[in-house]
Amino acid sequence: MQKLLRILFLLVVCTSTRIFAADIKSIGVPYIENYPKSVYSSGNQNWSIAKDKNGVMYFGNAEGLLTFDGRYWQKYQMPNRQIVRSVATDDSGNIYTGGFGEFGYWAIKNNKLSYNSLTKLLPNGIKIDDEIWKIYVDRDRVIFQSFSKIFIYKNQKIEVVKSPSSFLFLHKVNNRYLIEVLEKGLFELVGNKLIHLPNSEKLGKEGILSILPYKTAGLIIGTSKNGLFTYDGKDFAPLNTPANSYLKTYQLNNGVSLLGRYYAYGTILNGLIIIDENGRVVQRINKSSGLQNNTILSLYADNEQNLWTGLDNGIDRIELNSPLYFYFDKTGQFGTVYSSIIFNNKIYLGTNQGLFYSEWSPTNLLPFNFRLIPNSQGQVWELAVIDNELICGHNNGTFKVIGDKIEWVSRTTGGWTMKKLNSNPNYLVQGTYTGLSLFTESAGAGLKFVTKIAGFNAPSRYVEQDNKGDIWVAHAYKGLFKLTLSPDYTGVTSTKYFDEKNGLPGNYNINIFNLENKIVFSSDAGFYTYDELSNKFTKYEALNKNLGSFETSNKIISAGAKKYWFINHGKTALVNFSEPGKVEIDSNQFSILDGRMVQYYENISRISNSIYLISVDDGFVIYNPTAELNNQKQKLPAVLIRRVEDITDKFSLISEAGNTDEITEIQNSRNNIRISYALPYYRQAKVKYQFYLEGYSKSWSDWSYATQKDFTNLSSGTYTFKVRAKIDNNTASGETVYTFTILRPWYLNNWAILFYAILFVVVLIMGKKIYERKLQRDSQKITDRLQAEQEERLRKEAETSEKQIIKLQTEKLQAELASKNRELANSAMTLVYKNELLQKLSDDITKLKDENGKKLSEDQTRKIQKVINDGMNDERDWHLFENSFNEAHESFFKKLKAQHPDLVPNDLKLCAYLRMNMSSKEMSSLLNISLRGVEIRRYRLRKKLEVPHDKNLTEFLMEL
Repeated sequence: MQKLLRILFLLVVCTSTRIFAADIKSIGVPYIENYPKSVYSSGNQNWSIAKDKNGVMYFGNAEGLLTFDGRYWQKYQMPNRQIVRSVATDDSGNIYTGGFGEFGYWAIKNNKLSYNSLTKLLPNGIKIDDEIWKIYVDRDRVIFQSFSKIFIYKNQKIEVVKSPSSFLFLHKVNNRYLIEVLEKGLFELVGNKLIHLPNSEKLGKEGILSILPYKTAGLIIGTSKNGLFTYDGKDFAPLNTPANSYLKTYQLNNGVSLLGRYYAYGTILNGLIIIDENGRVVQRINKSSGLQNNTILSLYADNEQNLWTGLDNGIDRIELNSPLYFYFDKTGQFGTVYSSIIFNNKIYLGTNQGLFYSEWSPTNLLPFNFRLIPNSQGQVWELAVIDNELICGHNNGTFKVIGDKIEWVSRTTGGWTMKKLNSNPNYLVQGTYTGLSLFTESAGAGLKFVTKIAGFNAPSRYVEQDNKGDIWVAHAYKGLFKLTLSPDYTGVTSTKYFDEKNGLPGNYNINIFNLENKIVFSSDAGFYTYDELSNKFTKYEALNKNLGSFETSNKIISAGAKKYWFINHGKTALVNFSEPGKVEIDSNQFSILDGRMVQYYENISRISNSIYLISVDDGFVIYNPTAELNNQKQKLPAVLIRRVEDITDKFSLISEAGNTDEITEIQNSRNNIRISYALPYYRQAKVKYQFYLEGYSKSWSDWSYATQKDFTNLSSGTYTFKVRAKIDNNTASGETVYTFTILRPWYLNNWAILFYAILFVVVLIMGKKIYERKLQRDSQKITDRLQAEQEERLRKEAETSEKQIIKLQTEKLQAELASKNRELANSAMTLVYKNELLQKLSDDITKLKDENGKKLSEDQTRKIQKVINDGMNDERDWHLFENSFNEAHESFFKKLKAQHPDLVPNDLKLCAYLRMNMSSKEMSSLLNISLRGVEIRRYRLRKKLEVPHDKNLTEFLMEL
């Protein structure tokens, strides 16, 4: 049964290998990603490489252990800062490392990666005083190998395997362990015994540096000086391969099996080579083709078809089976590439320095040797195959390329682009610096220049013919021209110019292309089409909406079979229109070409149905989509929680074990954290992330390229952080979950809550007593307040009664005053009436006559007049009036005399009469003076009293 299961397992493995294994191309070099020392911030040399079950890469570095997850690099130093010469991982998450006099493993302890030395388990009397060069995990045991001993770690014990001579390197091939014993040959480690392999002396004494599985059950063995050998289980034989001379010359140093049927060998002096099972050299990769350094210290092939190289100075990742293969002119031999093409087993590069060529073989690895074709110096604009002839559009004119020579076709300068006329395929139109040129093509004579088309002299960068036979020409800075040609195509009969007035967004960089037999016009505002009836340009919304960010592309190049290259100012996409109503855009795998093509002169030529030649600034790129990995069917690794950091006031590490089942507890005072995460996917792709924090977020975040997130002022509680990733906006990973707890603050922990409960009971009892006392005090206060309110009410009632009495008294006084005023007025009026009567008697006496009719003499009337005058000036009347006036206005004369002491009695009388608002006539009667005398007295009184001019004297005295 077990044997049957093993056979089934081998069948599955072989089938899987055939499914996923693909060819490594010989043309160009696969994509190489460089990780210089400045990126990983550690030592130059990288001696070993491993990968764990989570997808994290580990490197044995000159300064310690390096880890890389696709986004973050971390360095961990050995106890005595030893160089890490070897590294391996197991399924439990342990990372084994070895250096000088030291070996052990790294594991998560207290949420951090910590080192655990195993040297303390060495048997008594055994010391390790050299480097540990190899480590292998073999089920339940781990094998550590130095040049003097082999240490086998199992069940917390170490067993030592010694040899009578020094070891070189231990090699693992499937489940076998082979090691060279110097001067003794090749041995196999079985259990804790070394068993010699017969005939291994044929391998020589120069050092076995690589042993790999070969074909069905054999071995391929790499030696330092004698090349490659094969082993069939019985005997050793040299492998006849061209790689031998390369490996001998440049010193083979290590090897690794690739994709089940290829082998990569690193050298000391010249990078690495890749050969197939038959020994054919498939790739040569060194510093001139993209490596940072030619000394390969370590090699590792991962499960994502990446070949990792640990260099003497840096780390590189080679993307095996990449759809893009590169060739760069590192020496600057041919300048900037504007056009490239493959024709008749030669590859031609049109550059700013001229036309270069080299031999081309799609099957055999030929070193490119580009040479300048004589007399082709200068700017090459276009290379195109027209009816099996290679035509070169040049700054100096147009040439026909025949092998390594060129022949003139036209001397019209600036052959930008050449297009066959749809209306007559025997004719071709070429756009040049000075207008259009006409050519003919015939089977016998080939391409012939006819004439320069008359009537149009503007520079013609882009030229297309529409379905009506009109020629559209784009000027870089002056909009568009539509030309109608004469029947013989030699002249322009009609020219129409189009600019912003016709609906174009501007005059600059309007280009013309034929997209599925439809003329479209590119601009920075999107694609436009022309409507013949309205003579206007309108946006091609159906196309623009489907293209997304590529709607502003400045160039379209046909890729055949309803596919087109869209180039948007340095960014490239392959767009497929095969399915009606659906547009498929592939731009992610071409992101490494961004900005590497000559802007506005981008060139992509089709070599075959599935292979394309892409011109870049300093070389070319081969695109072969059949070599592309089917990422949509790949299961992505899980996103890794790499670090959880406290960012409250200073950065400190909380956890490096975010993918464990343990719940991390964080102090409440440190509730500001940063979570860093990464997808351990290393091939070229755009990786986006989305996260969700249960207990904090309301929904998943937007997809973004960010690989860390800060959460601040988290309240106490348990949170679950979820994160997922997707590559190229397509394949998505599963969710990674990380749970952590923000502890309650110290004043809310269990002891604090118990204390609060006891305190609450005590406070409750004390509160009851305090309440009862307060109730008594409040009752007394209420009684006191009621009594005070009663007293206050009585006081207010008394005040009200007193005010009523005062009011009545006031009213009585006012009534008495009014009565006195009336009496005073009556008295005054009586005096006035008396004086008026006496005055009338005085006047009548003067008119009396005797019996003779004569007036009486003064002597006769004097006595009577005296009596009358005495009556009119009787001071008793004044005193009586003064007494009455004082009773009514008791303080008037006092105030008047106090303020004006110079007033005489007559002034006081006048003031009293004025205060009573008497008329001048009444006052003249009382004062026994004339009205004129009253006015004079009034005038004098104003001056004495200093009454203002605008003030009435009577009002002044009444206000006194």
